[in-house]
Amino acid sequence: MSFWEYLGNRHQQLLTDAYQHVSAVFQCMVIATVLGVLIGVVTYRSGWAGSLAITSTATILTIPSLAAIGLLIPLVGLGVAPTVITLTLYGLLPIVRNSIVGLRGVDPALVDAAKGIGMSRPAQLCRIELPLAWPPILTGIRVSTQMLMGIAAIAAYASGPGLGNEIFRGIASLGSANALNQVLAGTLGIVVLALLFDAAYVLLGRLTIPRGIRV
Repeated sequence: MSFWEYLGNRHQQLLTDAYQHVSAVFQCMVIATVLGVLIGVVTYRSGWAGSLAITSTATILTIPSLAAIGLLIPLVGLGVAPTVITLTLYGLLPIVRNSIVGLRGVDPALVDAAKGIGMSRPAQLCRIELPLAWPPILTGIRVSTQMLMGIAAIAAYASGPGLGNEIFRGIASLGSANALNQVLAGTLGIVVLALLFDAAYVLLGRLTIPRGIRV
């Protein structure tokens, strides 16, 4: 069976796996973004706290993703839980780092001017600092998403959702007629989804970043 025939015969399952893959990555990115920006906001004013936040989240990436999922299985079981925890933790570093860098890069004169007109600290953060730090934060989100698209495939090891199931099925049946088609379909599907995600972020950047501060 050719690759195109395989896609035609299995398109419903592939679409289901692709939807689950996108859903898992998107939901974990939302959680990682909220946590990452919050960590950045809390730590960016302190040199040691910022360094600790970046080092801690960087340390997570030194753990092989397959090992991280394997260690979580006895604690939370198979399926969605280890996938969500692993993807969220792995997505933190670029967002935390870029949040800290972006917030530290805001011109102090602008913050002083806002303070001078009586703007409260939360208002300064929400109306001045975070909007100006948004371009690097968005870049961090884009980098995290590209990482998680690939890492999410490993979730199939723990019966997680997504296109990784197609890849693992192909690897498990190497030598059979459709083994290569399964691996290729899963891999190309992840690449296409990653490109679509990135295009969406480019559009989001154009809609949310004023032309004058676009990187």
